[in-house]
Amino acid sequence: MTALATATAAPAAAPASSDTILSVRDLRTQFFTRDGVVRAVDGVSFDLKRGETLCIVGESGCGKSVTALSILRLIPRGAGRIVGGSIKFEGTELTTLPEDQMRKIRGNRISMIFQEPMTSLNPVLTVGAQIAESLHIHQGLDRRAAWDRAVEMLSIVRIADPKRRAGEYPHQLSGGMRQRVMIAIALACNPKVLIADEPTTALDVTIQAQILNLMLELKERLGTAIVLITHDLGVVAETAQRVIVMYAGRKAEEASVEELFRNPIHPYTRGLMGSIPRRTATGRRSNIRGRLQEISGIVPSLREEIPGCAFAPRCSYAVDRCRTEQPPLDPHGPYHLAACWEAARVAATPR
Repeated sequence: MTALATATAAPAAAPASSDTILSVRDLRTQFFTRDGVVRAVDGVSFDLKRGETLCIVGESGCGKSVTALSILRLIPRGAGRIVGGSIKFEGTELTTLPEDQMRKIRGNRISMIFQEPMTSLNPVLTVGAQIAESLHIHQGLDRRAAWDRAVEMLSIVRIADPKRRAGEYPHQLSGGMRQRVMIAIALACNPKVLIADEPTTALDVTIQAQILNLMLELKERLGTAIVLITHDLGVVAETAQRVIVMYAGRKAEEASVEELFRNPIHPYTRGLMGSIPRRTATGRRSNIRGRLQEISGIVPSLREEIPGCAFAPRCSYAVDRCRTEQPPLDPHGPYHLAACWEAARVAATPR
């Protein structure tokens, strides 16, 4: 698989600069359950540059979605909360911002596309009314102007006959159309940052490609920075400029998309790469090359404090130090960070 993105990101280890629109530092989000404390996000840091696409990748339960919800302060009250760290949007600290001011940012300057539109859209309101609502609240448009803008947004996201569709309810639309409505809602106020939480997971591959292309086209038109959460490395290769790999609530590796696919140096990242089906052309035929690799073992419980590397029990490179000391995110060349004590040995091992 080859990466198509060509933009070059600033060094991942560099401090936030003037072109950084979103800066997350040592974010820690926990959920409090009867069985104990779940450390869903455990010390995650990253910067998002203006106009770039940053992908956060990892298997289910690694903390991707909780990271996104934490940025918008949408963690369910009572069940969990942000217990540490900093989230700055254009220099404004979001973790301590009063709720009335946070509402002016949420859905306006930072928007989110949720994973399943059927559960995110209100079933008793027309899709036009749901788009118009955010325009009325955040942009101060009157009812007529908000409705006209809602119809325009449906046209922008390429829904046929937008005037008629604006008056329909979510259950009357297909899955792909509902996801386009979610994009229309998210982009209606021209946000500076768009967080897309696995926006194509429930769609067939043809609609997936259309949705991703639409998002990238609108990004170019509006200059919006995108945080794209996915478990699909194919999506990463086609859309990202920079990639963060998460495992068990922590950041395992970060690199430009070209560098990550060329030289993954964390064993978990290599395991993910090895699980991708590959084809090699032989004349007119294409054959699957070898058996797919699997990562042995299971994901550790986030209810228990992990003293060393969270991936150590499943890692063939692990040494005693890996089980007792948490590795720092060290630079391994420009634009490349990895949290692995044995990174040099991994990098020297042919894939």
